Amino acid sequence: MTPSPLSSVDLFASALHIHPGGDVRAGERRMTSSDSGAWQIATFHVETDADVHADHWEMHPRAEEAVCCLTGGVRLYFRPVAPGSAEDMVRLRAGSAVIVPRGRWHRLELDAPSDLMSITLRHGTRLEKRTGTR
Repeated sequence: MTPSPLSSVDLFASALHIHPGGDVRAGERRMTSSDSGAWQIATFHVETDADVHADHWEMHPRAEEAVCCLTGGVRLYFRPVAPGSAEDMVRLRAGSAVIVPRGRWHRLELDAPSDLMSITLRHGTRLEKRTGTR
């Protein structure tokens, strides 16, 4: 068997997909559901709230998500579980992360331009437009 050539991967242009069985491949970043069964590691440079779809809730039903702030700062909001409750918020500074529970609706807002990394199984991912946005 001939080994594949070694090369670097630009994490801001591609994602890493970790497949069942241990294969890791560089490929297109997927923000919606994928049936590949692969976990995705994706890195993003974001400048505005529009870059992180702050006007949408996101949910991953099949796995938890690690949201990592590499540079800058963001606020991660969790949709209230009980009607009429306030959103929970976790502030992330450079070098910090939060684990979003499986099936929990969440969204981001920026404190500053940031570099973010997301690690999750995208299968079944859903986006829902926020209502009553400010």
